[in-house]
Amino acid sequence: MKLWLLRHAQTDADPGVCFGSTDITVSAEATQALARQIAPLIPADVVVSCSPLQRCAELALAIEAIRPELAASADTRLAEMDFGAWEGREWSAISRAEFDGWIGNFADTHPGGTGESTRQFMRRVGDAFDEWQLSDRDGFWITHAGVIRATQLLARGVRVALRAEHWPQAPIEFGECVLVEV
Repeated sequence: MKLWLLRHAQTDADPGVCFGSTDITVSAEATQALARQIAPLIPADVVVSCSPLQRCAELALAIEAIRPELAASADTRLAEMDFGAWEGREWSAISRAEFDGWIGNFADTHPGGTGESTRQFMRRVGDAFDEWQLSDRDGFWITHAGVIRATQLLARGVRVALRAEHWPQAPIEFGECVLVEV
């Protein structure tokens, strides 16, 4: 089975800002351009799901406007990780001690004090991944870089990244589509 994972278009957030679960906007032009680029490439028989955050939901609607048979269902499990009090802050403004505390217990520390631990995040994404596998159908998710990285781990049988160095490091560009096969 195949699962295509599409990262949303470039957001309107300033570079260097932490915006995991924050509902950041994307310009309509960027969304439409990505939809026009990707819609013709999506196989006709896939099940399409998207994060409910507007940067993904609006892209799903733009794709559906081009290819009505690709109507997406919003799935909260495909939302980006919640970074708690770090949301909206410059990554460079997060103290070294705070960041090291998260990295030191990567699976279970709540970033930003109240955010979602990596274990919680992977469990949430894992629930969606498991449901997709049980469907026995190819899928297409419109989602976020963190969800894509978690899914790459899940496809390799890793249910939680215990250490930060276990987390996939390869960049995932805005508008990039990654294929996972199981």
